[in-house]
Amino acid sequence: MSDHTAGQPATPGDPEGIDPSVLDELTRLRDSIDNIDAAVVHMLAERFKCTQQVGHLKAAHRLPPADPAREARQITRLRQLAESAKLDPGFAEKLLNFIIAEVIRHHETIARS
Repeated sequence: MSDHTAGQPATPGDPEGIDPSVLDELTRLRDSIDNIDAAVVHMLAERFKCTQQVGHLKAAHRLPPADPAREARQITRLRQLAESAKLDPGFAEKLLNFIIAEVIRHHETIARS
């Protein structure tokens, strides 16, 4: 039996009173989001495998962990991709800066070892 009185909306997290077709669509969309999140994680893992190889190559040849010119080109490129994909370029830049910082940290660790 429901604790809701007639005309009151269901509380957050309580699907009672919500049209089943809405719940079905919500589930479908959330399943898609979960699949995309998994793909993003796997793509990031692949990216970091490549950047680890770059880190080893840089360390072997005594190159600096950071490459500001390359990073600037990548940010410009990613901002353009974001614009064409109708994604906020500022968000894309923040994401890439976060990833770059992690890559540099990995490269510094590799160089010390």
